[in-house]
Amino acid sequence: MPNSVLEVIVPHAEGRVVMVDSGQQIRITNLNGQQIADTWVFCRDDVGEYHSAEHTRVQVSSLLPRVGQDFVTNNRRSILRFDSDSCHGAHDMLIAACDPTRYELLGAAPGHRSCQENLRDAMAIAGHPRVDVPQPINLFMNTPVLPDGTVQWLTPAAQPGDSVTFTCLLDVYLVVSACPQDMVSIQAPGAILITVGV
Repeated sequence: MPNSVLEVIVPHAEGRVVMVDSGQQIRITNLNGQQIADTWVFCRDDVGEYHSAEHTRVQVSSLLPRVGQDFVTNNRRSILRFDSDSCHGAHDMLIAACDPTRYELLGAAPGHRSCQENLRDAMAIAGHPRVDVPQPINLFMNTPVLPDGTVQWLTPAAQPGDSVTFTCLLDVYLVVSACPQDMVSIQAPGAILITVGV
């Protein structure tokens, strides 16, 4: 029998977790366009092992994600393969997840949601209330590095319906946060669709 397809919508400013088996393909779709999707992948048998941006940058000799590359874990094992990108747009592997302190410094009211909290809440639902908060794979985030080493903050290139696909290379928890950032003008609020088994 063919594998069933699982679809999970991540509303703006919220996070969701799904279990994905090794060999399964996932698609992450920007339903409204210009919504950033902070994305993490944790090994199911040991959540202390997870995709690592710093190890991946060394492995692939690139600051930013590219189609065809593998993301590797903090133990240097391949965990995720970047298969396709319909928007051919920018994605980020440098900027930390937003957190309560970030919003406090920006002058947000107390209780502002953050990607860090979305990750921790999602993993708590999966039975892992205490996890590290790695550097996320910031899908659709457009923050190019300029020749002088500074980072430029641009709006995402993604249009409604644009998507990226990956193949999971280990059994994982996949967490996606539809970034709540509304204090810095780098995105337009929208929802993200996770499809497992495409």
